[in-house]
Amino acid sequence: MKAVFLALFIAALATADDRRSGYEFMSRATQAMQDDDTSNPAMLWVLDGEALWQAGKPSCASCHADMKGVAARYPAVTSGRLVNLEQRINLCRTEKQHAKPYADESKELLSLTAYIALQSRGMPIAVKDDATKGKTLYEQRQGQLNMSCAQCHDQQAGRHLGGSVIPQAHPTGYPIYRLEWQTLGSLERRLRNCLIGIRAEPYGYGAPEMVELELYLMTRARGMKMDAPGVRP
Repeated sequence: MKAVFLALFIAALATADDRRSGYEFMSRATQAMQDDDTSNPAMLWVLDGEALWQAGKPSCASCHADMKGVAARYPAVTSGRLVNLEQRINLCRTEKQHAKPYADESKELLSLTAYIALQSRGMPIAVKDDATKGKTLYEQRQGQLNMSCAQCHDQQAGRHLGGSVIPQAHPTGYPIYRLEWQTLGSLERRLRNCLIGIRAEPYGYGAPEMVELELYLMTRARGMKMDAPGVRP
């Protein structure tokens, strides 16, 4: 009996260790691009984000001294609602800096997000809030193709689709510079691409469904190390 329990325990550990980040599915050339900050295109946004971090009265820097691990804890419940990191930045702008929020996918918002995310590089993802709603969305069939996120990223992970490897959907590197986009983009942009790909109506940026789905993806990746800002095919 002890041998059976030991075998089950070892099998459980093996399953947990089967998680792989999108980085591990990339070619060596793309990995090398991400690993070298002088070659990683996303670092251009990071430099802009650092400048924005110091700008304004009050500036972000005047309130926040240490941002290590912050990006690894979002989405999170703030003021009674679930928000992602981009929404948290805009809440600070409107409530603390008395400034207009940055537009979704704007250079400013992506730059600040990338700068903050860089501070969590190498740190474990540590989201805490309940992701039940996001899990339901992840497993829900949608669109004209009647497909779910799980069908691709759980059942077909590692296989090829249109010349690209299907990853396991662990969002360790966002925001990412995607070679297909030739620019930096958020996790929400990537999720919208997926929804459009299965011919479903994409959720709007900042929609509750989108943030719940983000939380669930981060929950699946809990304990994995952040490698933002990443480069992806």
